Amino acid sequence: MPGNDAPPSPAAHRTWWRAPLVATLPGLPLLALEYRWFAAQDGPGAFSGVLFWAAGLIALAWVLPHRRSLRGLRIAAAGTGLGCALLPVMFAVLLGAAIASG
Repeated sequence: MPGNDAPPSPAAHRTWWRAPLVATLPGLPLLALEYRWFAAQDGPGAFSGVLFWAAGLIALAWVLPHRRSLRGLRIAAAGTGLGCALLPVMFAVLLGAAIASG
């Protein structure tokens, strides 16, 4: 049985936390802001699925095993979660730009 000072296995990914952290830093405050914004407007409505998927994918990026073979899946989950978190804000910006130009 290896002790605590044993070197990590070759399959362990030493920087596994970078992709989830990069997605969480802007994504989590944005999700909290969107949940508060939609709660003030009587619920998220059509965007509820997108917000739940965003939170779930960012959480999935953190809980995946720390193996190098799952690096691509971790990056995809973190990036897609961040994209889903940005979707309602980008929709609001594009809708505002379309209304302002008309």
